[in-house]
Amino acid sequence: MLIIKEKTELQRFIKRLRKRSTSEPVIEENVKKILNEVRKAGDKALIKYTKLFDRHSLPLKIDTEEIKEKAKEVSKEVLDALKFAAQRIRKFHKRQLESSWQYKEGDITLGQIIRPLHRIGAYVPGGKASYPSTVLMNIIPAQVAGVAEIAVCVPTPQGEINPTVCAALELLDIKEVYRIGGAQAIGALAYGTETIKKVDKIVGPGNIYVATAKKLVFGEVDIDMIAGPSEIMIVADSSANPAFIASDMLSQAEHDEMASSILVTTSEKLADEVKKEISKQLKTLPKAEIAKKSLKNFGAILLVKSLEEATEVVNEIAPEHLEIMTENLDELLPMLKNAGAIFLGQWSTEPIGDYVAGPNHTLPTSGTARFFSPLGVYDFLKRSSLIKVGKEGFSRLSSYVDVLATFEGLQAHANTVRIRRIT
Repeated sequence: MLIIKEKTELQRFIKRLRKRSTSEPVIEENVKKILNEVRKAGDKALIKYTKLFDRHSLPLKIDTEEIKEKAKEVSKEVLDALKFAAQRIRKFHKRQLESSWQYKEGDITLGQIIRPLHRIGAYVPGGKASYPSTVLMNIIPAQVAGVAEIAVCVPTPQGEINPTVCAALELLDIKEVYRIGGAQAIGALAYGTETIKKVDKIVGPGNIYVATAKKLVFGEVDIDMIAGPSEIMIVADSSANPAFIASDMLSQAEHDEMASSILVTTSEKLADEVKKEISKQLKTLPKAEIAKKSLKNFGAILLVKSLEEATEVVNEIAPEHLEIMTENLDELLPMLKNAGAIFLGQWSTEPIGDYVAGPNHTLPTSGTARFFSPLGVYDFLKRSSLIKVGKEGFSRLSSYVDVLATFEGLQAHANTVRIRRIT
């Protein structure tokens, strides 16, 4: 793991972080080929790629009875945890609901109409690992928004779907589930096939092929964001607990080799203690090899002169997860402009946000927290402007339309108000 003290070193490290989410030209070409084939051949292409990548020829749609039967394999303890998480996620997201509104200016009525999207597609990763928590995080906000149709795609290597994913789907009463993954699943949701109806928006994380496919179909459908490898940044001073910091850094490093874990601190002593703690805790981790590679390639400890300087680094990197472990939490918060989710204090460990706190764990990565937000109810709503003008209001507004339209050389625009003045 790098120890970074100089700004030039920091800039080189940030460049390396950014490259993680950039798809190679060869990946983009392969994904384009898959998407084009799905667009043209529909189910035939899905069956071909599912057989190739997931090694099965089972029906694309998963029967609801199969989901129910698989869900029965889940222990009561895990099912209770899923129910607890779902209740908290739903409670939080209900606060994000928006309402239509109007206001009047004489006989002019202006407003905004808020409506849910009609049909969305949710992608749930299922390759290296299965994530029932992602089922909850991606689908509950859509349900709260009032989305009528939700189609779920989940890859099933050898045709097997994870029982806990089934339990989460069953808990949310999802009936439309397909056993397809990768770029081909994104293509099916974006273009539609004989079996899968086209959606309005695709949400959910995936590997580089899924992320690239989402980027390429944007415009044909909407997408939530282009998610890259997971990342955490921790800002800490000498008051922080090194064991807590090490465990939180490792919680991201175990995701995959491309994950990034960064400590920014004013204390060289703390930096040394965290390094020792990481080595100690690695010995007990089942995914130690993955975590070691992640820390070697994308882990770092940044030594800064002040917490103000630390906030500047945070705002430049714009991390997915940001933990603050300092004595004066409230003083730092107003200075933190760019982060997907902010965790304040030593007890606010990032995995609490991943599972049960309530806010969404689908977050912007790779610096995109500068302009993207966490997934939320607002992602499943669309807005229409409302304009109603009476004769008196028309008289007040029309002369200005005439001036501006004439200036822009749009004579037919100007004529629409001139012809009404004559009547």
